[in-house]
Amino acid sequence: MIEVKVPVLSESVSDATLAQWHKKVGEFVKRDENLVDLETDKVMLEVVAPHDGVLTEIKQEAGAVVGSGEVLALIDESAEKPAEEKPVAEAKAAPKAEEKKVPEPEAEQPAAAMNFSPAVRKLITENKLDPAAITGTGRDGRITKADVLKHIEQRNQPVAAPAAPSTTEVGAGGRPERRVPMTRLRARIAERLLEAQQTTAMLTTFNEINMKPVMDLRAKYQDKFIKKHDIKLGFMSFFIKACCEALKEYPAVNASIDGTDIIYHGFFDIGVAVSTERGLVVPIIRDADQMTLAEMEQAVVDFAGKAREGKLSMEELSGGTFSITNGGIFGSMLSTPILNPPQSAILGMHKIEQRPVVEDGEIVIRPMMYVAMSYDHRIVDGKEAVSFLVKVKEVLEDPARMVLGV
Repeated sequence: MIEVKVPVLSESVSDATLAQWHKKVGEFVKRDENLVDLETDKVMLEVVAPHDGVLTEIKQEAGAVVGSGEVLALIDESAEKPAEEKPVAEAKAAPKAEEKKVPEPEAEQPAAAMNFSPAVRKLITENKLDPAAITGTGRDGRITKADVLKHIEQRNQPVAAPAAPSTTEVGAGGRPERRVPMTRLRARIAERLLEAQQTTAMLTTFNEINMKPVMDLRAKYQDKFIKKHDIKLGFMSFFIKACCEALKEYPAVNASIDGTDIIYHGFFDIGVAVSTERGLVVPIIRDADQMTLAEMEQAVVDFAGKAREGKLSMEELSGGTFSITNGGIFGSMLSTPILNPPQSAILGMHKIEQRPVVEDGEIVIRPMMYVAMSYDHRIVDGKEAVSFLVKVKEVLEDPARMVLGV
Protein backbone atom coordinates (compact mmCIF):
# COMPACT_ATOMS: atom_id res chain seq x y z
CA MET A 1 0.00 0.00 0.00
CA ILE A 2 1.13 3.54 -0.78
CA GLU A 3 0.11 6.40 1.48
CA VAL A 4 -1.21 9.64 0.01
CA LYS A 5 -0.09 12.41 2.35
CA VAL A 6 -0.65 16.13 2.79
CA PRO A 7 2.34 17.91 1.17
CA VAL A 8 4.69 19.91 3.36
CA LEU A 9 3.06 23.28 4.02
CA SER A 10 4.99 26.52 4.38
CA GLU A 11 5.93 27.89 7.80
CA SER A 12 3.17 30.50 7.58
CA VAL A 13 0.48 27.86 6.92
CA SER A 14 -0.22 25.51 9.84
CA ASP A 15 -2.98 23.40 8.32
CA ALA A 16 -5.37 23.00 5.39
CA THR A 17 -9.01 22.14 4.83
CA LEU A 18 -9.90 19.18 2.63
CA ALA A 19 -12.07 20.77 -0.03
CA GLN A 20 -13.11 18.04 -2.47
CA TRP A 21 -12.25 14.50 -3.50
CA HIS A 22 -12.08 13.85 -7.24
CA LYS A 23 -11.84 10.07 -6.91
CA LYS A 24 -13.84 7.43 -5.06
CA VAL A 25 -12.77 4.29 -3.19
CA GLY A 26 -12.36 1.44 -5.65
CA GLU A 27 -11.43 3.63 -8.62
CA PHE A 28 -8.24 3.09 -10.55
CA VAL A 29 -5.99 6.18 -10.49
CA LYS A 30 -2.98 7.10 -12.56
CA ARG A 31 0.24 8.60 -11.32
CA ASP A 32 0.15 12.43 -11.09
CA GLU A 33 -3.67 12.42 -11.44
CA ASN A 34 -5.36 14.89 -9.10
CA LEU A 35 -7.03 13.07 -6.22
CA VAL A 36 -8.11 15.80 -3.84
CA ASP A 37 -8.04 19.59 -3.38
CA LEU A 38 -6.76 21.15 -0.17
CA GLU A 39 -7.62 24.75 0.69
CA THR A 40 -5.21 26.80 2.78
CA ASP A 41 -5.56 30.43 3.80
CA LYS A 42 -3.41 31.32 0.78
CA VAL A 43 -3.88 28.87 -2.08
CA MET A 44 -5.75 25.80 -3.30
CA LEU A 45 -3.41 22.78 -3.44
CA GLU A 46 -3.83 19.68 -5.58
CA VAL A 47 -2.71 16.37 -4.10
CA VAL A 48 -1.86 13.95 -6.89
CA ALA A 49 -1.52 10.17 -6.95
CA PRO A 50 2.11 9.13 -6.28
CA HIS A 51 1.65 5.85 -8.20
CA ASP A 52 -0.75 3.97 -10.47
CA GLY A 53 -3.17 1.79 -8.56
CA VAL A 54 -6.59 1.45 -6.96
CA LEU A 55 -7.76 3.90 -4.30
CA THR A 56 -8.56 1.48 -1.48
CA GLU A 57 -9.28 3.81 1.44
CA ILE A 58 -10.06 7.49 2.08
CA LYS A 59 -9.03 8.45 5.60
CA GLN A 60 -10.17 12.10 5.59
CA GLU A 61 -13.48 13.35 4.22
CA ALA A 62 -14.34 16.77 2.75
CA GLY A 63 -14.31 19.49 5.39
CA ALA A 64 -11.61 17.88 7.54
CA VAL A 65 -8.71 20.03 8.77
CA VAL A 66 -5.37 18.34 8.10
CA GLY A 67 -1.69 19.11 8.70
CA SER A 68 1.59 18.51 6.88
CA GLY A 69 2.38 14.84 6.33
CA GLU A 70 -1.03 13.59 7.45
CA VAL A 71 -2.27 10.51 5.59
CA LEU A 72 -5.28 11.22 3.37
CA ALA A 73 -5.75 7.91 1.57
CA LEU A 74 -4.23 4.57 0.61
CA ILE A 75 -3.47 3.27 -2.90
CA ASP A 76 -2.89 -0.38 -3.79
CA GLU A 77 -0.10 -0.12 -6.37
CA SER A 78 -0.25 -3.88 -7.09
CA ALA A 79 -3.76 -3.63 -8.50
CA GLU A 80 -4.00 -3.70 -12.27
CA LYS A 81 -6.00 -1.39 -14.46
CA PRO A 82 -9.51 -2.81 -15.03
CA ALA A 83 -9.90 -4.59 -18.34
CA GLU A 84 -12.80 -2.41 -19.43
CA GLU A 85 -10.55 0.65 -19.26
CA LYS A 86 -7.95 -0.84 -21.61
CA PRO A 87 -8.02 0.31 -25.24
CA VAL A 88 -9.81 -2.10 -27.54
CA ALA A 89 -6.94 -2.28 -30.03
CA GLU A 90 -7.86 -5.83 -31.06
CA ALA A 91 -11.26 -4.71 -32.29
CA LYS A 92 -9.62 -2.19 -34.60
CA ALA A 93 -6.83 -4.41 -35.86
CA ALA A 94 -8.68 -5.93 -38.83
CA PRO A 95 -12.09 -4.30 -39.29
CA LYS A 96 -14.44 -5.74 -41.83
CA ALA A 97 -15.44 -3.61 -44.78
CA GLU A 98 -19.01 -3.27 -43.59
CA GLU A 99 -17.90 -2.32 -40.05
CA LYS A 100 -16.12 0.78 -41.36
CA LYS A 101 -19.50 2.39 -41.82
CA VAL A 102 -20.24 2.12 -38.11
CA PRO A 103 -18.84 4.98 -35.96
CA GLU A 104 -17.17 2.80 -33.30
CA PRO A 105 -15.97 5.64 -31.02
CA GLU A 106 -19.52 6.89 -30.49
CA ALA A 107 -20.74 3.36 -29.78
CA GLU A 108 -18.16 3.07 -26.98
CA GLN A 109 -18.99 6.42 -25.38
CA PRO A 110 -21.52 6.74 -22.56
CA ALA A 111 -24.98 7.99 -23.45
CA ALA A 112 -24.28 11.44 -22.01
CA ALA A 113 -21.35 11.90 -24.39
CA MET A 114 -23.49 11.20 -27.45
CA ASN A 115 -25.95 13.98 -26.79
CA PHE A 116 -24.26 17.36 -27.15
CA SER A 117 -23.59 20.00 -29.79
CA PRO A 118 -20.21 20.77 -31.45
CA ALA A 119 -19.78 23.81 -29.17
CA VAL A 120 -20.31 21.67 -26.10
CA ARG A 121 -18.03 18.96 -27.50
CA LYS A 122 -15.28 21.58 -27.99
CA LEU A 123 -15.62 22.76 -24.36
CA ILE A 124 -15.46 19.20 -23.07
CA THR A 125 -12.41 18.38 -25.17
CA GLU A 126 -10.49 21.55 -24.31
CA ASN A 127 -11.08 21.08 -20.56
CA LYS A 128 -10.52 17.30 -20.64
CA LEU A 129 -13.87 16.56 -19.02
CA ASP A 130 -15.72 13.28 -18.57
CA PRO A 131 -19.16 13.73 -20.19
CA ALA A 132 -20.59 11.06 -17.91
CA ALA A 133 -19.87 13.28 -14.91
CA ILE A 134 -21.89 16.20 -16.31
CA THR A 135 -25.60 16.41 -15.59
CA GLY A 136 -27.59 17.42 -18.67
CA THR A 137 -30.52 19.77 -18.16
CA GLY A 138 -31.57 20.05 -21.78
CA ARG A 139 -34.35 18.19 -23.50
CA ASP A 140 -34.12 14.41 -23.00
CA GLY A 141 -31.08 14.93 -20.75
CA ARG A 142 -29.09 16.75 -23.41
CA ILE A 143 -25.88 18.41 -22.13
CA THR A 144 -25.94 22.16 -22.78
CA LYS A 145 -23.13 24.70 -22.79
CA ALA A 146 -24.44 26.06 -19.49
CA ASP A 147 -24.20 22.57 -17.98
CA VAL A 148 -20.53 22.30 -18.98
CA LEU A 149 -19.65 25.78 -17.68
CA LYS A 150 -21.39 25.03 -14.39
CA HIS A 151 -19.47 21.76 -14.10
CA ILE A 152 -16.15 23.54 -14.76
CA GLU A 153 -16.97 26.20 -12.16
CA GLN A 154 -17.84 23.59 -9.55
CA ARG A 155 -14.66 21.65 -10.33
CA ASN A 156 -12.35 24.68 -10.14
CA GLN A 157 -14.00 26.35 -7.18
CA PRO A 158 -14.91 23.64 -4.68
CA VAL A 159 -16.33 24.60 -1.32
CA ALA A 160 -14.88 23.38 1.95
CA ALA A 161 -18.01 21.51 2.99
CA PRO A 162 -20.34 20.79 0.06
CA ALA A 163 -23.16 19.54 2.26
CA ALA A 164 -22.89 22.11 5.02
CA PRO A 165 -26.09 21.87 7.05
CA SER A 166 -25.71 25.48 8.21
CA THR A 167 -26.83 26.80 4.81
CA THR A 168 -30.37 28.21 4.94
CA GLU A 169 -32.51 29.77 2.26
CA VAL A 170 -35.04 31.45 4.56
CA GLY A 171 -34.15 34.09 7.14
CA ALA A 172 -35.98 35.97 9.87
CA GLY A 173 -39.54 36.93 8.96
CA GLY A 174 -39.58 34.38 6.13
CA ARG A 175 -37.50 36.60 3.83
CA PRO A 176 -34.87 34.88 1.67
CA GLU A 177 -31.25 34.80 2.75
CA ARG A 178 -28.42 32.31 2.51
CA ARG A 179 -25.81 31.46 5.15
CA VAL A 180 -22.55 29.83 4.04
CA PRO A 181 -19.23 29.33 5.88
CA MET A 182 -16.30 31.58 4.92
CA THR A 183 -13.63 29.96 2.79
CA ARG A 184 -10.21 29.73 4.38
CA LEU A 185 -8.95 32.42 2.01
CA ARG A 186 -11.80 34.82 2.78
CA ALA A 187 -11.33 34.30 6.53
CA ARG A 188 -7.60 34.98 6.18
CA ILE A 189 -8.25 38.13 4.16
CA ALA A 190 -10.58 39.39 6.90
CA GLU A 191 -7.98 38.60 9.54
CA ARG A 192 -5.20 40.42 7.71
CA LEU A 193 -7.34 43.48 7.00
CA LEU A 194 -8.15 43.82 10.69
CA GLU A 195 -4.52 43.21 11.55
CA ALA A 196 -3.44 46.02 9.20
CA GLN A 197 -5.87 48.47 10.78
CA GLN A 198 -5.08 47.48 14.35
CA THR A 199 -1.29 47.13 14.22
CA THR A 200 -0.21 49.86 11.78
CA ALA A 201 -0.47 53.66 11.79
CA MET A 202 -2.09 53.70 8.36
CA LEU A 203 -2.53 56.93 6.44
CA THR A 204 -3.37 57.60 2.78
CA THR A 205 -2.14 60.29 0.41
CA PHE A 206 -3.62 61.07 -3.03
CA ASN A 207 -2.59 62.52 -6.36
CA GLU A 208 -3.75 62.45 -9.97
CA ILE A 209 -1.89 61.44 -13.11
CA ASN A 210 -2.33 62.60 -16.68
CA MET A 211 -2.32 59.26 -18.51
CA LYS A 212 -2.12 60.78 -22.01
CA PRO A 213 1.66 60.29 -22.45
CA VAL A 214 1.45 56.61 -21.52
CA MET A 215 -1.68 56.10 -23.63
CA ASP A 216 -0.04 57.78 -26.64
CA LEU A 217 3.05 55.62 -26.19
CA ARG A 218 0.94 52.45 -26.04
CA ALA A 219 -1.06 53.43 -29.11
CA LYS A 220 2.12 54.17 -31.09
CA TYR A 221 3.95 50.94 -30.30
CA GLN A 222 1.19 48.46 -29.39
CA ASP A 223 1.20 46.59 -32.72
CA LYS A 224 4.98 46.28 -32.79
CA PHE A 225 5.04 45.28 -29.14
CA ILE A 226 2.49 42.49 -29.71
CA LYS A 227 4.32 41.29 -32.82
CA LYS A 228 7.65 41.06 -31.00
CA HIS A 229 6.56 39.86 -27.55
CA ASP A 230 3.23 38.15 -28.32
CA ILE A 231 1.50 40.03 -25.49
CA LYS A 232 -0.32 43.35 -25.15
CA LEU A 233 1.29 46.36 -23.54
CA GLY A 234 -0.95 47.32 -20.64
CA PHE A 235 -0.84 49.97 -17.92
CA MET A 236 0.32 47.75 -15.06
CA SER A 237 3.87 47.35 -16.34
CA PHE A 238 4.26 51.13 -16.52
CA PHE A 239 3.07 51.49 -12.92
CA ILE A 240 5.36 48.70 -11.71
CA LYS A 241 8.31 50.32 -13.47
CA ALA A 242 7.44 53.76 -12.11
CA CYS A 243 7.07 52.40 -8.58
CA CYS A 244 10.46 50.68 -8.78
CA GLU A 245 12.06 53.99 -9.77
CA ALA A 246 10.35 55.75 -6.86
CA LEU A 247 11.21 52.98 -4.38
CA LYS A 248 14.90 53.37 -5.21
CA GLU A 249 14.66 57.04 -4.33
CA TYR A 250 12.55 56.54 -1.18
CA PRO A 251 13.74 53.26 0.45
CA ALA A 252 11.52 53.65 3.52
CA VAL A 253 8.50 52.90 1.33
CA ASN A 254 10.16 49.59 0.44
CA ALA A 255 10.91 48.73 4.08
CA SER A 256 9.11 46.75 6.79
CA ILE A 257 9.05 46.56 10.58
CA ASP A 258 10.28 43.52 12.50
CA GLY A 259 9.80 44.04 16.20
CA THR A 260 11.77 47.17 17.05
CA ASP A 261 13.85 46.99 13.87
CA ILE A 262 13.26 48.46 10.43
CA ILE A 263 14.34 46.23 7.53
CA TYR A 264 15.36 48.12 4.40
CA HIS A 265 15.04 45.69 1.51
CA GLY A 266 17.69 45.88 -1.20
CA PHE A 267 15.40 44.27 -3.75
CA PHE A 268 12.03 45.10 -5.28
CA ASP A 269 9.45 42.32 -5.10
CA ILE A 270 6.17 43.85 -6.22
CA GLY A 271 2.84 42.27 -5.30
CA VAL A 272 0.01 42.71 -7.82
CA ALA A 273 -3.48 42.18 -6.41
CA VAL A 274 -5.68 39.79 -8.42
CA SER A 275 -9.40 39.37 -7.78
CA THR A 276 -10.78 35.82 -7.96
CA GLU A 277 -14.08 34.18 -7.11
CA ARG A 278 -12.54 32.93 -3.87
CA GLY A 279 -11.19 36.34 -2.86
CA LEU A 280 -8.26 38.69 -3.40
CA VAL A 281 -4.77 37.23 -3.77
CA VAL A 282 -1.47 39.05 -4.24
CA PRO A 283 1.15 37.10 -6.25
CA ILE A 284 4.67 38.51 -6.16
CA ILE A 285 6.76 39.63 -9.14
CA ARG A 286 10.33 39.05 -7.95
CA ASP A 287 13.11 41.55 -8.76
CA ALA A 288 10.70 43.64 -10.81
CA ASP A 289 13.29 46.39 -11.27
CA GLN A 290 15.38 44.03 -13.43
CA MET A 291 12.53 43.10 -15.77
CA THR A 292 11.47 44.58 -19.09
CA LEU A 293 7.94 45.86 -19.67
CA ALA A 294 7.20 42.74 -21.71
CA GLU A 295 8.41 40.45 -18.92
CA MET A 296 6.26 42.32 -16.42
CA GLU A 297 3.17 42.07 -18.62
CA GLN A 298 3.74 38.34 -19.11
CA ALA A 299 4.18 37.82 -15.38
CA VAL A 300 0.95 39.69 -14.62
CA VAL A 301 -1.01 37.68 -17.22
CA ASP A 302 0.44 34.38 -16.00
CA PHE A 303 -0.31 35.14 -12.36
CA ALA A 304 -3.85 36.29 -13.13
CA GLY A 305 -4.57 33.05 -15.00
CA LYS A 306 -3.10 30.86 -12.27
CA ALA A 307 -4.94 32.82 -9.57
CA ARG A 308 -8.34 32.34 -11.19
CA GLU A 309 -7.63 28.63 -11.67
CA GLY A 310 -6.43 28.26 -8.08
CA LYS A 311 -2.98 27.16 -9.29
CA LEU A 312 -0.76 29.67 -7.46
CA SER A 313 1.87 28.17 -5.17
CA MET A 314 2.52 29.43 -1.66
CA GLU A 315 5.96 30.59 -2.75
CA GLU A 316 4.37 32.82 -5.40
CA LEU A 317 2.23 34.47 -2.71
CA SER A 318 4.89 34.85 -0.02
CA GLY A 319 7.01 37.89 0.67
CA GLY A 320 6.80 41.10 -1.31
CA THR A 321 8.11 44.55 -0.42
CA PHE A 322 5.41 46.74 -2.01
CA SER A 323 1.96 46.13 -3.52
CA ILE A 324 -0.20 47.57 -6.30
CA THR A 325 -3.96 47.13 -6.60
CA ASN A 326 -6.10 48.27 -9.52
CA GLY A 327 -9.70 49.06 -8.62
CA GLY A 328 -10.07 50.91 -11.90
CA ILE A 329 -10.85 47.72 -13.79
CA PHE A 330 -14.08 47.53 -11.76
CA GLY A 331 -14.89 51.22 -12.29
CA SER A 332 -13.56 52.59 -9.00
CA MET A 333 -12.91 56.31 -9.16
CA LEU A 334 -11.19 56.68 -5.77
CA SER A 335 -10.47 54.45 -2.78
CA THR A 336 -8.07 53.99 0.14
CA PRO A 337 -6.24 50.66 -0.22
CA ILE A 338 -5.40 48.74 2.97
CA LEU A 339 -1.83 47.72 3.72
CA ASN A 340 -0.59 44.19 3.15
CA PRO A 341 1.52 43.61 6.32
CA PRO A 342 4.43 43.58 6.89
CA GLN A 343 4.79 45.85 3.83
CA SER A 344 4.83 49.55 4.63
CA ALA A 345 2.90 50.83 1.60
CA ILE A 346 0.44 49.98 -1.17
CA LEU A 347 -0.51 51.91 -4.31
CA GLY A 348 -4.09 52.02 -5.56
CA MET A 349 -4.84 52.65 -9.24
CA HIS A 350 -8.27 53.82 -10.37
CA LYS A 351 -10.45 54.40 -13.41
CA ILE A 352 -9.18 56.72 -16.14
CA GLU A 353 -11.66 59.55 -16.77
CA GLN A 354 -11.65 62.38 -19.27
CA ARG A 355 -11.55 65.53 -17.09
CA PRO A 356 -10.87 69.24 -17.61
CA VAL A 357 -7.44 70.32 -16.35
CA VAL A 358 -5.39 73.49 -16.67
CA GLU A 359 -2.20 73.37 -18.75
CA ASP A 360 -0.22 76.54 -19.44
CA GLY A 361 -3.20 78.66 -18.45
CA GLU A 362 -5.56 76.78 -20.80
CA ILE A 363 -8.42 74.43 -19.87
CA VAL A 364 -7.95 71.16 -21.75
CA ILE A 365 -9.47 67.68 -21.55
CA ARG A 366 -7.09 64.94 -20.44
CA PRO A 367 -7.44 61.26 -19.46
CA MET A 368 -6.83 61.51 -15.72
CA MET A 369 -6.41 58.85 -13.05
CA TYR A 370 -6.58 59.34 -9.31
CA VAL A 371 -3.96 57.35 -7.43
CA ALA A 372 -3.83 56.66 -3.70
CA MET A 373 -0.99 55.39 -1.55
CA SER A 374 -1.67 54.02 1.91
CA TYR A 375 1.42 53.80 4.09
CA ASP A 376 2.53 52.91 7.61
CA HIS A 377 3.27 56.21 9.31
CA ARG A 378 5.55 54.43 11.80
CA ILE A 379 8.11 53.95 9.00
CA VAL A 380 7.16 56.42 6.29
CA ASP A 381 6.86 60.13 7.01
CA GLY A 382 4.26 62.24 5.23
CA LYS A 383 6.93 64.04 3.22
CA GLU A 384 8.36 60.74 1.94
CA ALA A 385 4.90 59.40 1.06
CA VAL A 386 3.89 62.51 -0.86
CA SER A 387 7.27 62.72 -2.58
CA PHE A 388 7.06 59.05 -3.57
CA LEU A 389 3.66 59.55 -5.19
CA VAL A 390 4.88 62.70 -6.95
CA LYS A 391 7.82 60.72 -8.34
CA VAL A 392 5.44 58.05 -9.69
CA LYS A 393 3.35 60.83 -11.27
CA GLU A 394 6.39 62.47 -12.88
CA VAL A 395 7.67 59.20 -14.35
CA LEU A 396 4.30 58.25 -15.83
CA GLU A 397 3.65 61.71 -17.24
CA ASP A 398 7.09 61.63 -18.89
CA PRO A 399 7.81 57.94 -19.71
CA ALA A 400 11.24 58.81 -21.09
CA ARG A 401 12.35 59.04 -17.44
CA MET A 402 12.05 55.23 -17.25
CA VAL A 403 14.65 54.86 -19.97
CA LEU A 404 16.94 57.62 -18.75
CA GLY A 405 16.59 56.72 -15.04
CA VAL A 406 15.90 60.32 -13.99
